[in-house]
Amino acid sequence: MSAAELARNLNVPTNRITEILHGQRAITGDTALRLGHFFGTAPEFWLNLQSMYELRLAQNRSGKSVNRLPKLKHRERIPA
Repeated sequence: MSAAELARNLNVPTNRITEILHGQRAITGDTALRLGHFFGTAPEFWLNLQSMYELRLAQNRSGKSVNRLPKLKHRERIPA
C-alpha cells in the first residue's frame, strides 16, 4: 500500500503519512486513532511506537551525558 493510499483511507493529507514515514513528523493522538481504526489495533500501540522512537533518538543524542548525571540517594527509613 502506498503512503497516498493509506492517507486516503485515513482521510488525512498524504504529506502527514510521508513525513511520519521519514521521521519528520510525530504520530499524534488523532493519527493514532485513525491508524488504530484502520488496522484494527489499539491507538495506544501507535503512540507507544512513537514514544519508543523518541526515546531511542534521545538515548542516541544524550544518553551518555544523562548517564553521568547524579542520582537521588535513598534515605534510610526510620522505624515508626
